[in-house]
Parts: sequence; C-alpha cells; structure tokens
Amino acid sequence: MLDWIAHHLALFLFAALALFLFSGYPVAFVLGGIAIFFGLIGIALDVFQPVQFYNLISRLYGSVAANPIVVAVPMFIFMGTMLERSGVANALLQALQVLTRRVPGGLAMSVTLMGTIMAATTGIVAASVVMLTLVALPAMLARGYQKELMVGTIAAAGTLGILIPPSIMLVLMGDLLSVSVGTLFAAAVLPGLALSGLYLLYIGAVSTLRPAWAPPLPPDIGPKSRAEFWRMLLKSFFPPTFLITLVLGSIFGGWATPTEAAGVGSLGAILLAWMNGRLNMRTVREVIESAGLTNALVFFIFFGATLFSYVFRSLGGDEIVTEILKAVGIDTPWEIMTFLMVLVFFLGFFFDWIEICLIVLPIFAPVLRDVDFSAHLGQGGSMVFMVWFIITISVNLQTSFLTPPFGFTLFYMRGTVPPSVTMGHIYRGIVPFVILQLIGLALAIAFPSLVLWLPRAAGLLNF
Repeated sequence: MLDWIAHHLALFLFAALALFLFSGYPVAFVLGGIAIFFGLIGIALDVFQPVQFYNLISRLYGSVAANPIVVAVPMFIFMGTMLERSGVANALLQALQVLTRRVPGGLAMSVTLMGTIMAATTGIVAASVVMLTLVALPAMLARGYQKELMVGTIAAAGTLGILIPPSIMLVLMGDLLSVSVGTLFAAAVLPGLALSGLYLLYIGAVSTLRPAWAPPLPPDIGPKSRAEFWRMLLKSFFPPTFLITLVLGSIFGGWATPTEAAGVGSLGAILLAWMNGRLNMRTVREVIESAGLTNALVFFIFFGATLFSYVFRSLGGDEIVTEILKAVGIDTPWEIMTFLMVLVFFLGFFFDWIEICLIVLPIFAPVLRDVDFSAHLGQGGSMVFMVWFIITISVNLQTSFLTPPFGFTLFYMRGTVPPSVTMGHIYRGIVPFVILQLIGLALAIAFPSLVLWLPRAAGLLNF
C-alpha cells in the first residue's frame, strides 16, 4: 500500500491543490505550502531527496528573479497603469466615438476598438476592464444602450489584453515553456485581431437588427469643424497608436528585445501623460504603487507555481499523467489536445489564468512535446507546435475572465457599475461573447496559419 502511495504521490499532490485552492488562502501560499508538505512526505517515503530542496533556490533565481525577459512584466504593468491614470484612455474613446458615429453600434464598436488598442498598450485585464467601465459605461447608459450589450461589450473588449501583445500572460508562458516571447507576440497578433473582428461583426449585426439597443451618436456631439477634427486626432488618436507601433514594431522588427521595448513603452506612457498635463508627483506615486502591487502579486504566484511544478515533476507527475491519459483511452495527438482544451475551459469557471497556465502547462507540456502535429502544422518540429499550442491555450484562457462563477472580469465590473446594472445583466451580456471566443478558438485550431503566418513571415519560425 505504501509503495502504491509513494508511486502516485504526485496525484495526491494535485488533488490536494485542487482542494486547497478553494480554501480562500492566497494562491502563492497554497502552491508553495502544498509543494513543501508533499516534498517532506516524499522524503519520508524515500521518493524525494532532501538535497532536492536546495535546487529550488537556484531554480527560482535563474528562472524568475534573474531572467531578463521577465523583467518586461513590471514595465508593461507600469506602462498600462500610467496610460489609465493619465487620461489617455478617455481621450482615445472620445476620438473613436467620432470616427465610428455613422456605423450602427458605433459607440459599442468604439469600446471594442479602444479595448483592442489598450490591449496593445497594457496587457493588464483588470486595468482595461475597470478603465473601460469607468470611461465608457456612463456614455453608453446616457445613450440608452441595452444593458446586456453594453456590459458584454465592455467585458469582452477588456479581456483582449490577455492575448494581444504585449501580453503579460505570453511573457510568463514563453518563459515557462522556453519559447521566444517575440515569436509568441507575433503569433498572437492575428488571433487577437480576429477576436476583435468577431466582436465588431456581432455588434454591427445586433445594432442593425435591433437599432433601439444601440442608439447612434447625436450629430451635435463632437468636433464642429475640420480643424477641430484633425486637432482631436493629433492629440487623442495618433499618439497612443504611435506608441503601440513603436513598442510592437521594435519587437517584431528585431530592433529591441521585449524588455527593451517595455522600457520604451514606459517612457512613452510618461511622455503621453506629460502631453495631457497629468504628469505630477501624485500620479507618479499612484502609478508606482499600483504597478508594484500588481507586479508583486504576479511574481509571488510565479514563485509558488515554480515550486509546485518542480516537486510535482520530481515525484513522477509526468509519468502519472501519461498513464492516466492512456488508461482512459486518450493517446492520439488530437484526443490529447481536445481533452486539454476542454479541461482548460472548465477550469476557467473556477480559477484565474495564472493558476491554470502555471499549474496545467508544466504537467501537460512534457507530454505534448512528444506528439506529432506535423501533418496539420507543416514543418518546424516541436517549436512550431509549442507556439501554436501556447496561442490556442491563450485564446481559450480568455474565457476564464468571463465565465461565472469566478470570472474576474465579472467581479471587476460588478464593483464599478451603478446599481441599475445587475449581476443578471452582466451574466446574460457575456454569453454571446464567450461563444464568440470559442469560435475564435476553433478558427485558431482549424486554421493554424492564423497563428503561424506572421511569425513565419517575420522569419521567427524559419528552419
């Protein structure tokens, strides 16, 4: 009996994690604490050596603290927070409203376009959702938008930041699975834009069929002359667009690493705040504090997840996962891929993306590296597969922000919307957008060129 327990200790480790994640304790403490506890049990059962704990220090320092790629995370967080606090986002939405005023559902489309642009400047879903809610919700309520369409649009547009570069999630996943962050950024552009396009098509169709749900912008609002129109574009639209081009273009063009581009983006955000007259010591202090807290949260969870994955694999977790998949008859590449995608989707109902990708990926990635998708993906070997796999997982993880009961976007919105917008409005509003996200996932899986074309065209996947 003890021999069987010792051989399957990694399975008990994972079961304990699933149980204690619902305890309410901080995720980082749960991950690290359970890993240390089961490491001690492994020592008692002679399947884990005490000296292995010493390897954790160098592993944590080398893979996280001293990793130059991960340094990009706090700078991207700083950039997004500075753009939110400086009023750049508010001015951008006003410009987009004017540009889309003749299109059905123009304000909702403006929110989607703004979410797309903010996604390419922040990579922080919480900041994007709260900012879009505070900026766009009052205007949509005043215009008489249907509440479900209103909150669904804001929630879906805010989650684009988890996929469209510079995405913090892609930085962490690239480091976790040893894949170039620049390649992942290039691979995520078209799927992210495809999702944004699906949202726009849905909004346009609904607004055309139900014009009362999305009243147009009154003609007396906005610039009154051509000179005012161009002044608005020069001040509110072109500067953030130029910043996005500078940050992402420098990465795709090979002129800068993600870390260097993040530094340039942070400087650009400071300059935009100065241009808006909002750069002062109070703003800088608030931005640094907010970015520091967000960064500490991300890194602390990363430390705990690294410890958990190390102990899990040391206890033979890889072999157990392979055995379980074969035992239930899942052994072909497509069966494994389908199982994982369904698993990630349902985990998204209960867990955050950080917990999912830092727990699930280290468990399944070693198994998936050995499967053969060359007939579907073409030549390129395991690296091409890992890029396609990470992006499809990222598209899937977007649903975790919208699906109840623990969709974080739903909580962000509930704490920001007025009492007239109920949780029922929010739940009903996100349903069509979750369906659109699943359609986007199906497109990325069925047509891998949607993911791989840009990195191949940029020479990032040539062999």
